[in-house]
Amino acid sequence: MKTVLITGGTRGIGKAIAQEFLQQGYEVILNYCRDEEAALAAQAEFNEQGYCPVLMRADVSDEKQVKDMFKEVFRIYGKVDVLINNAGISLIRVIQDTSAEDWQRVLSVNVGGVFLCSREVTDNMICNGGGAIINVASIWGEVGASCEVAYSASKGAVIAFTKALAKELAPSYVRVNCVSPGVIDTEMNNHLTDVEMEDLIAQIPLGRLGTGEDVAKACLYLAENSYVTGEVLSVGGGFAK
Repeated sequence: MKTVLITGGTRGIGKAIAQEFLQQGYEVILNYCRDEEAALAAQAEFNEQGYCPVLMRADVSDEKQVKDMFKEVFRIYGKVDVLINNAGISLIRVIQDTSAEDWQRVLSVNVGGVFLCSREVTDNMICNGGGAIINVASIWGEVGASCEVAYSASKGAVIAFTKALAKELAPSYVRVNCVSPGVIDTEMNNHLTDVEMEDLIAQIPLGRLGTGEDVAKACLYLAENSYVTGEVLSVGGGFAK
């Protein structure tokens, strides 16, 4: 049975990805950082459906915690077939009000977490004959977003990281791809007013917000197609194209 580790996997897009992979028969490890109550609730919800995902608590920006998490995963399962780097934080702030600490925190989670988790899993995937790393970026990493400079920069870095690592690991049959969600109906967008949301939807050719399920199906495709690597798959309904 294949194993997938999903960072930030107990809420929003991460939870939807977990649902998709559980339905496809994967062993699923759900990483979370702080909200234990929400993590346990997500696990209980999956249990009620007959699934048994495992919870792993770790701050993906903390090197020691990441190392300890993967050590435990390898102890239990021996391998990770698919790593989905989904954990991320946003920041809505004009650049004048963005502190150096704000900037560092966003990049340490959104980029540093991708780096640390990818580094920890690479040798294991190579030794097991291959694997798939899927990084969740954002349409704002492709086109930029006003008042979201730190977030946009971090997601742009994830895209560049994906393309570089894909070339590095392809000879070892480890594929590295990126999903770039557009405007997705999650709590991360709760800060938007109704007017702002209507304006965004008006810019989406398909005329609706995306769902976590839309992103999850893209992740599953990238996990299972053995001849796709180094790609950025936009899941945005045609937004900004």
